Amino acid sequence: MSTTLTVAVVQQPAWPDKAQSLSASEEGIRSAAKQGAQLVLLQELHATHYFCQFEDPALFDLAEPLDGPTGQRLAALAKELNIVLVGSLFERRAPGLYHNTAVVYDCAKGLIGQYRKMHIPDDPGFYEKFYFTPGDHDSTRGEGFTPIETSVGRLGVLVCWDQWYPEAARLMALAGADLLLYPTAIGWDPNDVGEEKSRQKDAWTLIQRAHGVANGLPVLVANRVGFEADHSGVGDGIQFWGGSFVCGPQGELLAHAGEDTEQLVVQLDMARSENTRRIWPYLRDRRVDAYGDLTRRYRD
Repeated sequence: MSTTLTVAVVQQPAWPDKAQSLSASEEGIRSAAKQGAQLVLLQELHATHYFCQFEDPALFDLAEPLDGPTGQRLAALAKELNIVLVGSLFERRAPGLYHNTAVVYDCAKGLIGQYRKMHIPDDPGFYEKFYFTPGDHDSTRGEGFTPIETSVGRLGVLVCWDQWYPEAARLMALAGADLLLYPTAIGWDPNDVGEEKSRQKDAWTLIQRAHGVANGLPVLVANRVGFEADHSGVGDGIQFWGGSFVCGPQGELLAHAGEDTEQLVVQLDMARSENTRRIWPYLRDRRVDAYGDLTRRYRD
């Protein structure tokens, strides 16, 4: 892997119309590639609106197999632009079996790996357990918390709700990830007061920067923007807050987006992870002999 890697994060709105959403994704991808990006990260479920605000069996019609029209379009873009592209699919794996899946395309090689979201939320406005089955974990099959080997390095790809779990980031780091990547869809309830909105966004940014610090790795985060209504009429919708960012292995912010459509393009010095781990050797000093209870739900 080259010492220097140019990475990009695409932040965009999305709509129920896949053609419109994917056109916005393509515009961002092309812009990033034109600026020299070798690795481009898209946000979670960028091909559709965030449909998990309510439960409706008809919305399973949005799902596609990995090699469906959306996957084919992303693969073609990765090949044409000679980039590594990380996209997101509502995956139909089998009848009645659906996943929230990050997909990785490596230049002309096409689809080289996928990560099926492991932690699935079920909160007001984020009813994902109705739609998504958690991914399997089997390191021998490259499933779960296993980095995906690409021409630009080993990608520790996680998805949205996974971002709150230090265990997920650590397992990716322990398996040799060179970067951590988080496609995300998160925003505010319009009824929240300003102080609460600020606390939520700050916590979201802080926890992911902390994963970079704790593991000595760069972190890429892509979030969506814009207001999306709850089409059931029950909720008041979500204002997606953007705030996509790239940080270095000490959690330092290298680029930070606002609340509008944006592409962040950053040149990473990949040697910094090695240098950072030499002065902050967390992996050396881990007390693996004393962590057995981490596999328990709660110590009682």
